[in-house]
Order: sequence, then structure tokens, then C-alpha cells
Amino acid sequence: MALLNRAAELQGEASEWRRHLHAHPELLFDVHETAAFVADKLRSFGCDEVVTGLGRTGVVGVIRGNRGEGETIGMRADMDALPITEATDVPYKSSVAGKMHACGHDGHTAMLLGAAKYLAETRNFAGTVIVIFQPAEEGGGGGDEMVKDGLMERFGIDRVYGMHNMPGVEAGAFAIKPGPLCAATDEFTITITGKGGHAAMPHRSIDPIVTGAHLVTALQSIASRNADPLGSIVVSVTKFQSGTAYNVIPEKALIAGTVRTLDEDIRKLAEERMHAIAHATCEAHGAEAHLVWKRGYPVTVNHEAETAVATAAAEAITGAGTVPTDIKAMMGGEDFSYMLNARPGAMILIGNGDSAGLHHPAYDFNDQIISAGISYWAKLAETNPAR
Repeated sequence: MALLNRAAELQGEASEWRRHLHAHPELLFDVHETAAFVADKLRSFGCDEVVTGLGRTGVVGVIRGNRGEGETIGMRADMDALPITEATDVPYKSSVAGKMHACGHDGHTAMLLGAAKYLAETRNFAGTVIVIFQPAEEGGGGGDEMVKDGLMERFGIDRVYGMHNMPGVEAGAFAIKPGPLCAATDEFTITITGKGGHAAMPHRSIDPIVTGAHLVTALQSIASRNADPLGSIVVSVTKFQSGTAYNVIPEKALIAGTVRTLDEDIRKLAEERMHAIAHATCEAHGAEAHLVWKRGYPVTVNHEAETAVATAAAEAITGAGTVPTDIKAMMGGEDFSYMLNARPGAMILIGNGDSAGLHHPAYDFNDQIISAGISYWAKLAETNPAR
């Protein structure tokens, strides 16, 4: 592996940053201490400009190269943790009850900080690098907030890149694919209104639980009978709430869950079919349905040209032909999708090795991959062509 010497030198320092962030997790947009830590580091590195409060609590650093004019590229890391109680015994484990970095955002931030330090020292690239530290990836849509706050226009970003660690992939290895990488993440809530009554006299009631049971089954026909079999869709009912007593048929039942898709047409189809199935199934049982559909993150789509650029930067570290570009798309969501909708770009995966999975209470970011991540960001900047 052809790591940059300076990246290897920075690994120890960046690991300390990562462990500090791991011990002090913050959620969603409430990342004030994390953002202050990041901003202080960027200033100490000598960034040309450091902007805070973008997208509420995001941080942006500007680093100008000394090899002439070129494009302005954005490099993004996420900062927020998850509402999970940590189940590790590491010395730097979370000091905040019920919060932990279970997705590696502490590592993402440390790698990009390391790259920012290197790039500010060397400036051996054309154009400008914008390092982007984003809040609220875990369900808050911080990427969307930063885009709406003028991120791309204010800093003149031409292309934007992201990186996410992946447990189960060899530590420090890279993988990517053009096109859809992560799924759209929509949510639904269906309230079924029937007629309550005595459990011994069901004929005088309209049972929302029986109706709901039929509806849960019927919703699976969206994937099995409505969507193209070659498309990708997951319909998962994750809540079924109703009733308070053994001998009472309740008035209402609530069903809720998520729909994941990799194609906008299938996404629209799923919403349309869910409305139709919910209302028809409830009507058939004499009940009423009220459906609330909440659109979540859009599909994360890597652009062809930028995927090739990202692949070349990764292969400059791991060797020609070592970066697979035909990996399977994932049905998890990623709000880097908003940035990719605003500008061409690509997200690459970096292996975390044999660790617990993402969002698991025993997960921990692998500090040994930090130098590979720093090297990737550096290569991406240094291969940015001059105009």
C-alpha cells in the first residue's frame, strides 16, 4: 500500500483526535463541542478561511493550492453520533450515557482533519479544496441543510466527494460503484380506525387489529407484485401498536415502517400503491385508513466521471486494479445524497476490517485505516487538474 509518508506520520495524532471525539459524542445538530474542536483544528492548520454555523452547526475550511487555477472540490465528513449505549471497554469509550459513535463519524472527521492539515502544509494541488464537516447525518438531513444554506454557491464547489467506512471489508481497502449506492429512505404511518367493543362480541365491532394484520401482509405485494422484479425495494413494517386489555377490541391500530428504494420511479410507485392498498384493505373490513408518507433521504447516486476520479485516487494508494467498481448497492440511507444532487461527485467506501457492524453497540472505528483515508483525500486533491 503506497501511503503518503506524511499521512503515516499523522496517523497517531489523528487517532488521538478520533478518540477524543469518540469519548464526547453529540447528536444531530447539537454538535457544538465537536464543531468547535474541528474549527479550532482547521484554524491551527492555517486554512485560508474557516466558516462555522453553516447548515446550523456545520464547519467549512478553505484551502487554496499553489499549482495554479483549477476546479474547487468539496470533501465531506459527518460529525454526529447515535443514540446508542456503548458496549465496549475501550479506554476512550463514550462518556455520555446513551450516546456513542457507532457509525464511525468520529473516524471520518479525523481522517478529513488529517487531510486538511496535510493539504494546508503542502498546498501541492491546483484550484481549491473545501473541507466540509456536516452535522446531523443520522436522520436529521444535515447535508440538505448545508446545501440549502448555500454551501455549493458560497464556496464555488464544482464537484463533491464523500467517504464512509465499511465493516467486513479489508482494513484500508477501497470499493465504489457508479450509479445508485445507497437507498432512498421513506417512512410511513398508517392509522386504522375501526369500532371498539367487547372481545366476546366481535360482530358488533370493526376490529382494527384484524384489519391491520391483513394490511401488513398486503403491503408486501408492493415488492412482490407491483415493482419490477429486477428493481430494488424493501417494505418493512416495524411498528404495530393497538389495544390495552385482553377483553377489549380497540378502536384504533397504528402501523408504521420504512420503504427503501434505489430508483425514483419505483419510489413513486411504492407511495402510490401504499395509499391504494391501505385504503382498499381498510374499506374491505369496514375500517378507515389515514396514511402519512414522509419522504426521507433521496437515493445516493455516484456520478460516472467522478467515480472514475475517486477510483484512480484510491488505486494510487492500493495499486492498479485493486478497487472494485461493481459492488452491490446498499439499502441503508446516506444524506450525502443531497450534496450529490447539487453537484457531480462520488462516495467511496473504505474497509474497517473485521469489526462489529455499523450502528452496533460494540462497533468501533479502526484507527489503523486513518492513514489510508488521509492519503485518499490527499491524492484526490493532488490529481485535481489545473486549468
